[in-house]
Amino acid sequence: MVANFSRVFDKVAIIGCGYVGTALARYWQKKGHLVTATTTRQERVAKLEEVAAQVVVMKGHDAKAVQSIIQNQDTVLISVAPVGDRQVDAKGYEETYLPTVRNLVAALRDASTVKQLIYLSSCAIYGDKNGKWVDEASPADTNSEYNKVLYEAEQVLLHSAIKAIKVCILRLGGIYGPGRELTKRIGRFAGETLPGSGENIACWIHLDDIIAAVEFVRQNRLDGIYNLVNDLHRTNRDLFDHICDRQGLPRVSWDATKPSFSSLNACVDNQKIKAAGYKLIYPDTIV
Repeated sequence: MVANFSRVFDKVAIIGCGYVGTALARYWQKKGHLVTATTTRQERVAKLEEVAAQVVVMKGHDAKAVQSIIQNQDTVLISVAPVGDRQVDAKGYEETYLPTVRNLVAALRDASTVKQLIYLSSCAIYGDKNGKWVDEASPADTNSEYNKVLYEAEQVLLHSAIKAIKVCILRLGGIYGPGRELTKRIGRFAGETLPGSGENIACWIHLDDIIAAVEFVRQNRLDGIYNLVNDLHRTNRDLFDHICDRQGLPRVSWDATKPSFSSLNACVDNQKIKAAGYKLIYPDTIV
């Protein structure tokens, strides 16, 4: 269950309503907030109308649409992702993230009502640190074309210089939750051989914690960068073995001659958001 917060009603715009954005729309609607949701696909409108007062089909490169969406809003959440996820190339990342954040920053200069901007980024931005600890002050992996785009998008928002608006970036671990259970996601690889040594450090966060942390940010008007991951720092090999063993499935094998499927290999520190007062709902639960 997501933690309860004081009832302060807002007008909120969610730019990008995939798995996380839709869950947040549903949560905020139930709390009485007036939600405007966006999607790039017409076929998703009917579903989103169940969790939002207004649904708009738009893409981030449409400056006029972005400007229209944020008018009279109190909070703006950016939860975008390229269509195709891992299959998309770095150019697809660039075309998804950068026009959206640039158009948003330009539009915010004329949006006098917006008090809070929350951007959902990724801990993948740290790249391969050989399993060492990283925190929000650690350098991003700008050698990766993907992570370079993620970093540039963050920088555009952080340097928007709109003093009245708090800009908060949440760097998320891998997302699991209802419909994306780790038992199912990992279990389907049972008995197979995966690329890499399996020694990369796993980094995860439950959907309920994302919802609760976003609400915590909104309530407390946080700004700056915060890692949002759970307290588990197990290797992929250990995690996969644990989940396969629990289900009585054959373990996954690893091929160290091939590059890992995950570009992130770091122990991601989550102390900053804890110090701000957020308490994880699922600190060490993986199933």
